[in-house]
Amino acid sequence: MDASADTIPAALLAWYDTQARTLPWRSPPGTPPPEPYRVWLSEVMLQQTTVAAVGPYFAKFLARWPTVLDLAAADDADVMAAWAGLGYYARARNLLACARAVAARGGVFPETEGELRQLPGLGAYTAAAVAAIAFGERAIVVDANVERVVARLFAIGEPLPAGRKAIRVRAEEITPAARAGDFAQAMMDLGATVCTTRNPRCLLCPLAEPCAARRQGAERFPVKPAKAAKPQRRGQAYWIERAGQVWLVQRPGTGMLGGMRALPDDGWSARGDGSGQGPLAGHWAPAGAVRHGFTHFDLDLQLMLYSGGDLDRLAADSGEWWPLDRIEEAGLPTLFAKAARLALAQQEDLGE
Repeated sequence: MDASADTIPAALLAWYDTQARTLPWRSPPGTPPPEPYRVWLSEVMLQQTTVAAVGPYFAKFLARWPTVLDLAAADDADVMAAWAGLGYYARARNLLACARAVAARGGVFPETEGELRQLPGLGAYTAAAVAAIAFGERAIVVDANVERVVARLFAIGEPLPAGRKAIRVRAEEITPAARAGDFAQAMMDLGATVCTTRNPRCLLCPLAEPCAARRQGAERFPVKPAKAAKPQRRGQAYWIERAGQVWLVQRPGTGMLGGMRALPDDGWSARGDGSGQGPLAGHWAPAGAVRHGFTHFDLDLQLMLYSGGDLDRLAADSGEWWPLDRIEEAGLPTLFAKAARLALAQQEDLGE
């Protein structure tokens, strides 16, 4: 451990005391920590999602389910619908599983990183963040922002993901025992507002003096491997309408967009070959396509409109008729919300 292990926390915390971002799930620097429920909920939502996108969802969840016990008692479909548009829907399923595990403990979150790791859906990062921010435990919190700050501070040249081991070792060296939660949030804020991916604002950085990468070109770090091209998939979604309603199904509880309401489709998540013939016999007309990017592939989804009349074959236990004038309340994931907007826009064009 070198001298920077003492100087870095002091400089960073002094900066954080005046420059901390004001966020709805936070307590101001140096004040008592926020409720564990708020910390946990925000950290789950913030995984691979921006602060700007999370803000409205966080407020909506707190208004509807103000405590972890309220969330634990919620209907799965209601939570999935409220999550719609935030992406990475496995997080919503894990959110419910964790809330119910905490409810089984009387609504009290465990206070240590090790115990938090035992809750369903809490990985190493989330457990460390909750332990540090909500309970003040000295835990090593490394998200993408912290990873970038540490890689630059010490000019860690080993490419990711292998370089993450060295990054974590260095992060542990500089994490103080006192004000662990503030330190974790200060590192996040520094990465988000000053030590940014492109055009870092080194002249404003409180850690400019000890930063090794500043003398070598900060944007070189962390070193990332070349991105592989994402595969392209194709599929079909089916729009079946009657009397101002559209037929929606619920996707299986596991897998892509699990547990969400959606339009029927051809199973692109399994085959992606766009060969489906639709859930009903009859005439299907192409109505354009929507594109959507997932983490590991891109999808072109062809929308097919049904113009047959054999709607009695739709079994009540396989889906539901949803009013078109309330389609925004269905909680469709972004992919299917795009397809619904395409169908409705075509109807508006035809009605003009």
